[in-house]
Amino acid sequence: MSWIKPVPYAEARGRLKTLYDRIKGPGGYIDNILTIHGLRPHSLEGHMALYKNVLHHHGNKLEKWRLELLGVYVSALNGCDYCVNHHFAGLKTLLRDDEKANAMLAAVRVRDFSNIVQAGVIDKGQSTLLDYAHALTKAPADMSAASVEAMRAQGFDDGEILEVNQVVAYFNYANRTVLGLGVSNDGEVLGLSPGDNDDPDDWRHDEAKS
Repeated sequence: MSWIKPVPYAEARGRLKTLYDRIKGPGGYIDNILTIHGLRPHSLEGHMALYKNVLHHHGNKLEKWRLELLGVYVSALNGCDYCVNHHFAGLKTLLRDDEKANAMLAAVRVRDFSNIVQAGVIDKGQSTLLDYAHALTKAPADMSAASVEAMRAQGFDDGEILEVNQVVAYFNYANRTVLGLGVSNDGEVLGLSPGDNDDPDDWRHDEAKS
């Protein structure tokens, strides 16, 4: 499951048990990426606060599928199959269109979105967001204002650009947590996530909702 000791729900005590109770999904299920923080509950709390507020907050204006696709792409660029598997499952649930979702994943795999833009699976704007995600993930020191201007030219405002930046940054963090500690999908339920609601402290995991 991982290279360091996770703390399963049944073994959690004190502050960790309280945090797990906020997070757990159906049947007390908790993702491996979260139980890996069990030896340092404050680390888990920080991770969940970031994840909830960046990807699953009602204050975001971009459609959640757009953000999930960014997460899948960043994770693929980093070779993090764990996060690709989880967030592609969430993307499929959000889209309710397996053909479209599979076309997106195929484009992610070859790092080329031109065909699915031409086919109308995604729009040019989403392709521009993916270009930004690629650049920030693979060559962050080479970023320039031009990448932000490209998103503005596609109609995204500065708040939406901030959302994109934070999602890309979060997934680079999450990927390195997984890859650096050998976290696997063994025994996992894919595609569960916190709800997009008015309560930033509600971390319960359930089926992804748009």
